Amino acid sequence: MSHTDITRVKSSVDKNIGSKVKIRANRGRHKIDVTEGIICKTYPSIFLIQVENKLDNTVHTISFSYTDVLTKDVQMQLI
Repeated sequence: MSHTDITRVKSSVDKNIGSKVKIRANRGRHKIDVTEGIICKTYPSIFLIQVENKLDNTVHTISFSYTDVLTKDVQMQLI
C-alpha cells in the first residue's frame, strides 16, 4: 500500500462530498454492516459519513479511514 494509493482514494472521496453512498463494512467474525449515508467531511486520515436512522429520526456520524477502503474492509458505492 503506497502513499499515492491513499491519495487517490482521498481525492475520490473529496470529489463526492455531499453525495449519497451505500457502505458495506466488514466488521470481522463474519459480521458485515450495510448502511446508506452522505459523505459529509474529509480529513487527512479519515472521512465521515452521516447516517439517518429512519426509525427514530436521529442522525449519527460514522468515520472510516482511507486504508479501510484500500484493504476492502469498507466498500463504497455511489447511489
